[in-house]
Amino acid sequence: MVASPKGWGASAKPAILGGERAHPQRFPSWPVADQTDEQALAEVVRSKHWYRGNGQTVRRFEQAYAQLTGAKFCLATSSGTGALQTSLAALGVGPGDEVILPPYTFVATLNVILNHYALPVFVDSDLETAQIDARKIEQAITPKTAAMIPVHLAGSVADLDAILPVAAKHKVAVVEDTCQSHLAEWRKKKAGTFGATGCFSFQATKNLNCGEGGAILTNDEQLYEKCFAYHWNGSSRRRNPADAMHGTKFLMTEFQAAMLLSQMERLEQQACTREQNAQYLNSLLREIPGIIPARMYEGCTRNAYHGFIFRYKKEQFVNMPRAKFLKALAAEGVPASSVYTPLNKQQYLKNALLSKGYQRIYSKQELARLEERNQCPVNDQLCAEAVWIMQSNFLGTRADMDQIAEGIRKIQASAAEVARV
Repeated sequence: MVASPKGWGASAKPAILGGERAHPQRFPSWPVADQTDEQALAEVVRSKHWYRGNGQTVRRFEQAYAQLTGAKFCLATSSGTGALQTSLAALGVGPGDEVILPPYTFVATLNVILNHYALPVFVDSDLETAQIDARKIEQAITPKTAAMIPVHLAGSVADLDAILPVAAKHKVAVVEDTCQSHLAEWRKKKAGTFGATGCFSFQATKNLNCGEGGAILTNDEQLYEKCFAYHWNGSSRRRNPADAMHGTKFLMTEFQAAMLLSQMERLEQQACTREQNAQYLNSLLREIPGIIPARMYEGCTRNAYHGFIFRYKKEQFVNMPRAKFLKALAAEGVPASSVYTPLNKQQYLKNALLSKGYQRIYSKQELARLEERNQCPVNDQLCAEAVWIMQSNFLGTRADMDQIAEGIRKIQASAAEVARV
């Protein structure tokens, strides 16, 4: 067991009980910005070309991101949500269709399905990885299944070796939700380049960040043209009537693209730092009873570590509720959170399915069957046990990782006292 720099042992008093904090200093702040970012924005301001219709910065970002990922085409959008919604539209998803998704993810993955008045069909989680359980996807497919959205969660990658053959067998389009996994790899190929499309987010918390923004990757030229048309109010880039379709406006601005081009200069170095620190922390936490770091699939050859997930087994902490554990960990100077609740049980989903539009499209029997199909007991357990430490905390030093582990050890050693606080 690795000792902390202060030489603390299991007898050290937890900070929540009046002891010293295991991690007394601040973790690195996010985002990271310097004069190069300011200069990039200033150049756009001075150009007076602030929107992609008369500027070149969005196009330069699209070319750079396509080259970075190895995709043939990249379309920049205003958000990751916009990228997902555009992808489903270009694939023709609409009322009467079913779309498969995991129940452990950000709400946008669900919202884009609801926005197209399709039925969301949840496939349970894999407890060990926190990803969608690919072994259960095929049994969820019906003749109405139009697409599936596997989520590459927290920087890792879903089991594409299992997902892609099932999708091909049943002719179901795969939209990779890669919003949290910039530079992640499956068998040394970039995540987001395997499906019909791969969708990314550049929202403020993401590892590549411009405040708000998104992108679609695809190797299908015709699909790219449909995505382009949808994201620009139905306008055909090639002025080809075959590309035209109804749409909305999900354009990225020149300012967002300038920030992304600047931020991309440090992306690889940051990714290496996160990966090294997270792998080291993984080795430390595996030594602590009741702390179970999420496993990666064998095919995931690079984890981007947007978040580090572990399961907290309260039985090893005198049945201390997770909320108290998180409070005690925060007192040690280690920010962590539970992040997600079961997406398949949210009230807004129930309200959407009870809305006038859904009631007109689907029978009461169909919606009742959907509720039965959408039970995800493994995910319920995952949501009750999962703890996340977010990506910026991994931009520090190896000593930071020692102190995270030491904070958890201190809490466990005095769990009976901490539980009473």
